[in-house]
Amino acid sequence: MSALEIGAPLIPFALPGTDGKVHSTEDYQDKRALAVIFTCNHCPYAQAWEGRLIQLQQEYAERGVQFLLINPNDATKYPDDSFESMVRRAAEKRYPFPYLRDEDQSVARAYGASRTPEIFLFDQDRVLRYHGAPDDNYEDPAKVREPYFRNALEAVLAGRTPEPAKTPPVGCTIKWK
Repeated sequence: MSALEIGAPLIPFALPGTDGKVHSTEDYQDKRALAVIFTCNHCPYAQAWEGRLIQLQQEYAERGVQFLLINPNDATKYPDDSFESMVRRAAEKRYPFPYLRDEDQSVARAYGASRTPEIFLFDQDRVLRYHGAPDDNYEDPAKVREPYFRNALEAVLAGRTPEPAKTPPVGCTIKWK
């Protein structure tokens, strides 16, 4: 299973969120950029980058950027990734973005996602412009040299091609059923 290629169109979806609503990609047509981010509760990489993703969403929301976080993990094998646990985590961390459940893993499979976290950034025309990791140092935000996702956001908002447009996703593997 290979991931979407740069230049591919957004694959639409509608998934239940921790806020009790179903969120569809169509709900965000007015946004200048849409980031589909596969993540989960239990992965140490996802946890390490979580605060940075919250900060970026807060910072870029007023510029027309929307993040949609999706947890595709098998909750039978990983109870920390159950919908109930997702609801608790989103509340505890005050997520400024929808946190969605991909129970049948169909969205993760369609995107070719393999890791948590893994970012797919689409421009206003919903063309994939960046795919990969948030930055080059999950362990220490102070030691980040390459803020890939931030740079990609800036490029997309300026109508430029991100450089790099693709980085290897770093994190835990998605826990498939």
